This record gives sequence, C-alpha cells and structure tokens, in this order.
Amino acid sequence: MNLLPLDRPALLELVAGWLAEKQNYQWLDFGDGRQVVTAPLLRVMVQRETHFLRVYTDDDDVPVGVAGFNSVDRRFRTATLWGVTGEKSFRSRGYASSAAARLLTIAFRELKLHAVNTWVVDGNPSRRLIERLDFRFVGRQRQCHYIDGQCRDRLFYDLLASEHRHVEDRGPRLARHAAGQAVAPSG
Repeated sequence: MNLLPLDRPALLELVAGWLAEKQNYQWLDFGDGRQVVTAPLLRVMVQRETHFLRVYTDDDDVPVGVAGFNSVDRRFRTATLWGVTGEKSFRSRGYASSAAARLLTIAFRELKLHAVNTWVVDGNPSRRLIERLDFRFVGRQRQCHYIDGQCRDRLFYDLLASEHRHVEDRGPRLARHAAGQAVAPSG
C-alpha cells in the first residue's frame, strides 16, 4: 500500500468520481453543506496548506481510495481526518486502516501536529476504523446530518500525538500491510 499525492489529472478525476458517488458523499461534509467535490475543487484543495490529501493504493499500486486532512492549522497544530474507499471491492481489507495510520504518523511526525480530530455519521461502518486507530470519543452533535431525508447524529473523536501508535508499533497485520507486504483478508 502506498500513499500518492494528487498530482496528476487522471488521479484528480478518479478521486472526483469517487466523491461524486452518493454512497460516498452522503457521509461527508466539506463545509457549508458541500458534499460533492469536483476535480477543479480538488486541484485547489491540494495546493492549499489547509489540506493534505493522498490516494492510497492496493498492493499492486492501483488506486483504491483517498484520505487526508482538512482544516490543517499550523498555528494550533490540528487537523481533521477524512477518507473514502472509492473501489468498493477493497472495503474491509485493511487498506483504509493502513492509509489512515500512515497519514496520522505523517501528521504527528512530519506536519508536527498535536491533535487530529474526525467525525463519523452515526451508523457509518467507518466508526470501527476510527476506534481501531485509538481515537477517543469526545461528543455527539445531535440530528445534524441528513441522509435520504433522515436526520442523524455526528460522533466526534480526537487523537493526540502522544496517544498515536505509529504503524510500526501496531500489530503485525497492519504493519505488514502498511509496508506493502501481502496480508490475508480478515474475517
């Protein structure tokens, strides 16, 4: 698994396509209720210091998802983590977990952030990934996210640099996967 910068038009278009799918954008909010992100907007996002985005690949370097940070604040040393597995056949195979773990290591070691937060809509299976990465539940914003006309809660989490276990400190399965070694699917 590798993390690739969004530095080619083909990657920008691929990611924009993933983010335009309802099964993905319904769980997102990029501010002011914006859920769909276009290729031109992605191009702007990757040029700003307030965003840090990477495409993550499978073991053959085929792009399967996107993950990154929004609201990167160098002064307060914080950011918000988010991600989408664009290729659905790669869900629940460890790629998103490995990508997020590696991004968190980059956030704390290279970007020198102190805290990373994230949120998930109640009912989204991504909640397991967030908790597996040792994020701590810090609160609930009630009935603020609409999916198909139904009001849902957002669950908020954060993680401090001192709480993050770097990829090499996680179990052998995640460490092998993040290093690009083959890992058998978990049950």
